[in-house]
Amino acid sequence: MTSGDRSTALTALARTGFARLTAADTLLGELEQVVGTSRADAMDSARRVADPDNALSAILQIARRDPDAVRAAAADAGAWRALWDLTGASDGFAEFYLRHPDELAHLSGTGLTLPDEQAMRTEMLAAVGDVDGFAADGSDEAWAVLRTRYRRILARIAAFDLGQDDPAGVIDVVSASLADLAGAALEASLSIARTRVTGTGPAAFPREQVAATRFAVIAMGKTGARELNYVSDVDVIFVAASADEEVVSEARAIDIATRLAVQTMRGISGPEIEPPLWEVDPNLRPEGKQGALVRSLASHVQYYDRWAKSWEFQALLKARAIAGDPGLGADYVAATQPLVWQSSARANFVEGVQRMRERVTDNIPAAEANRQLKLGPGGIRDVEFTVQLLQLVHGLSDERIRQRGTLDALDALVAEGYIGRSEAVAFGRDYRLLRLLEHRLQLRGLRRTALLPEKDDDLRVLARATRLSDSAAGVQAVWEGIKREVRDIHVR
Repeated sequence: MTSGDRSTALTALARTGFARLTAADTLLGELEQVVGTSRADAMDSARRVADPDNALSAILQIARRDPDAVRAAAADAGAWRALWDLTGASDGFAEFYLRHPDELAHLSGTGLTLPDEQAMRTEMLAAVGDVDGFAADGSDEAWAVLRTRYRRILARIAAFDLGQDDPAGVIDVVSASLADLAGAALEASLSIARTRVTGTGPAAFPREQVAATRFAVIAMGKTGARELNYVSDVDVIFVAASADEEVVSEARAIDIATRLAVQTMRGISGPEIEPPLWEVDPNLRPEGKQGALVRSLASHVQYYDRWAKSWEFQALLKARAIAGDPGLGADYVAATQPLVWQSSARANFVEGVQRMRERVTDNIPAAEANRQLKLGPGGIRDVEFTVQLLQLVHGLSDERIRQRGTLDALDALVAEGYIGRSEAVAFGRDYRLLRLLEHRLQLRGLRRTALLPEKDDDLRVLARATRLSDSAAGVQAVWEGIKREVRDIHVR
């Protein structure tokens, strides 16, 4: 190859989106040899991904370990596109497929539609061999199986998301799918937990007592509202009861349910061979960390009636039964929701909620304030806080605005005249864009974060991942514009 030809080849790589041109040129040649795909095909696949350099490097690493798995993916146009999209947007998925190259076979057909809630729940329970609420295996290996299957399904959601020309336009359905998948994972982990606590030893419970223990997981926050992120704490509250007092007393049922809660959380976020999924956070429960992990429904209602603070009712706004006994979960929501809407009648309610928001903002480290997409001024919380406060103030007398989701609530507030249409359009657009930025940041490492990167290279990848710009300066300008508009509407 002449120097002119080489220069032309490197220029073509730069136009495709590669940054490490010499390395990319070498790796493309190796990929062609190992997998059998042409350089032109690989460059065409790389053109649309967030980080072509990382995608190419990751796919080649997987191919070195299991060339047959990558060749099979390359032979399926949909799987090949999904693999480039996933590894180009997510080091976390690159590491997943390097650990489990056999999972590439399940990329076939991905990216076209989102999996539905029932299908995900059925698949997660089948993965752990669930029969009547008890998993076939209660060992640590069962948790590894659960986590691997979760990530297989998560890849389908992400492939659909990354394949959209307008990803902000599908942020609501993607977030809902992520929340549904979290519920399916908790259900499968609970199934394993039931089997674990009925094992041998002095600490084990009789199987019939575990089966007679009603146990419900109530999702709060973004999970309850079906607007979850890729990697976020899943806030939960646990409630329990006895299905048959002759088999298990209520006090005994609470003891069993407490063990079930601990094991369910451990299955999702405890240290194992397969990395944790996300943190299960039960600290919104009555009395927080100092309170009982599991309570009866009557105990919950008594607490909210007598001692709960205003912010606790705000948290309950999004409560939704997500796993375990559906009847008990529905009873919990039915018992607590009236208390949510009555809370705004309390003295100094609005001022108390506002002070809580101010404390959150004041506690952001100064070095992070301008990069904090979630908690900072002009960020996600400003939109959510404004919408929730309007709901709580007017929801006592207007049931039509009692919506869990932010975008649904915003639509209802406009329809009922509590917020101007132009402000709502701006808020809705900005909220979708903020959530998109947050999603892409979390996909990168499959870890929780809401901080805009500082380095130009990372910002450029974020710009390509969101399709909001093709440069670091462009995506930074988008963020600055959103921040100003959201803060202005929030303050007004």
